[in-house]
Amino acid sequence: MKLLVTGGAGFIGSNFVMYMLREHPDYEIVNVDSLTYAGNLENLQSVESNLQYTFIQADITDVQQMEQIISKGIDVVVNFAAESHVDRSILSPDIFVRTNVLGTQVLLDAAKKYQVTKYVQVSTDEVYGSLGPTGLFTEETPLMPNSPYSASKAGGDLLVRAYHETFGLPVNITRCSNNYGPFQFPEKLIPLIISRALNDEAIPVYGDGLNIRDWLYVEDHCSAIDLVIHNGKIGEVYNIGGNNERTNIYIVETILEQLGKPASLIQYVQDRLGHDRRYGIDPTKLGTELGWKPIHNFETGIKETIQWYLNHQDWWTRIQSGTYQDYVQLQYGKRMGDSTE
Repeated sequence: MKLLVTGGAGFIGSNFVMYMLREHPDYEIVNVDSLTYAGNLENLQSVESNLQYTFIQADITDVQQMEQIISKGIDVVVNFAAESHVDRSILSPDIFVRTNVLGTQVLLDAAKKYQVTKYVQVSTDEVYGSLGPTGLFTEETPLMPNSPYSASKAGGDLLVRAYHETFGLPVNITRCSNNYGPFQFPEKLIPLIISRALNDEAIPVYGDGLNIRDWLYVEDHCSAIDLVIHNGKIGEVYNIGGNNERTNIYIVETILEQLGKPASLIQYVQDRLGHDRRYGIDPTKLGTELGWKPIHNFETGIKETIQWYLNHQDWWTRIQSGTYQDYVQLQYGKRMGDSTE
């Protein structure tokens, strides 16, 4: 099988590339990433010499490049490529619409033209909006996005559904809860807390800190997508959740405690615009139909994550300084952007 993984230099995408090469060593993986600020090829050093793996720098909104890549025998497209940081979407909604909506449409057109066997759209529970104190998001929950980021992801999801209904494109959509684990860009909550705590810097907490998210260890997410690729029923949506609802302040306090840092580092700040109060995923369908269940609970996952960041301080300090971007030219040089390789 030959997979195109878009956004494979990002946090979840890079973990997925490594997972699939480990679990399916006979598969070919083509990783396409435009290497915006959150794309980091250092994440993939362990597989870059693997003959089953190819990296191409390209933007998913580039029609010619996407058609050229998918025309070369791609069986499955897994689309991770997305602008994903909510705060950035509030500042620059246009970038999110371009990548998350237009980019999805370009990929869908190429997938349809070259008759891929499956297109998997990796989405988010944020498209469902905000939950009250009870209940969980199911696959039948109406889409009610509240941020430019989640609205752009919902737009991409609806295009995927439309291409299935209109053109018969074989698709699945997965919607996950908040991921955490190795290689997550340090602007996200958990690595931000860890890095700032280790530097004895103030840790900003939005509002009262009681916003709730369901936390999913990234490798569990990868295993779920693997199952959806192979066994997901065409046209279906699958929610992927960790059954680990925690308040933001609980996350902060847990990390500070495990690092031996004082609670005085916590600094409450003005709440984010349109900040959803609670997300909670019901992954029953995925478990019942495909037999999936997460291996990690939050207690084991957060310990592994903290230890990874402790062991890889050079990785996130290079990101903070910006020098991680030098790796691209150092390692790839003139090969960058050549989609004919």
